[in-house]
Amino acid sequence: MAGGGSVGMAVASDLKQHGHDVFILEVDPEQVARFQPHVNVRWIVADACEASSLHAAGLAEVDVVVAATGDDEDNLVISLLSKQEFAVPRVIARVNNASNQWLFTESWGVDVPVSTPELYTSLVEAAVSVGSLVHLMSFEGLAAHLLEVTLADESPACGKQIVDLGLPREAVIVALVRRDHMIVPEPETQLCPGDEVVVLAMAETEGQIQAILVGESGGG
Repeated sequence: MAGGGSVGMAVASDLKQHGHDVFILEVDPEQVARFQPHVNVRWIVADACEASSLHAAGLAEVDVVVAATGDDEDNLVISLLSKQEFAVPRVIARVNNASNQWLFTESWGVDVPVSTPELYTSLVEAAVSVGSLVHLMSFEGLAAHLLEVTLADESPACGKQIVDLGLPREAVIVALVRRDHMIVPEPETQLCPGDEVVVLAMAETEGQIQAILVGESGGG
């Protein structure tokens, strides 16, 4: 975890509770001294934008780096060093300013960009939109999207089993929420109006997903 601010500490604590071996790189020694007693993970006082600091921290041995500082420029530098200098398999980067989202790509070493403003927007749209396809998340390395739609009464998918929807091979329904209860999708699961359907799909299939779950004239 690069960055020991509120975001970095919260994510590190959650990962630790889930059984992961986590350490935080934080450049400010006062920040480390203040919060180390309260966040039960290993802390290292180091500048994560410096390759020598990352080497000393043993970055070549980690599975995932999360660039979680409050500065987009720093997060890009950390991502690029992690991927190019240390071949970290998975790099996740925090996007603080949504206008910088376009920079957080594989060319900068980012596998998954996480934009808090974009996520809030998506969650609000998902909460208030019925019959519209909403983007929840993008996976840059896979050119895949996590999409959500609340089925309207007139959705062409209502009354059909999942197996009969004709979804493209590059798309799969990964979750279904019905009246506040999550249903594990099965091929024979029948869709109903009001169902919240979450789909993982390659970007080029979005038009087909739109037609199948929303209809040709639905909003997006």
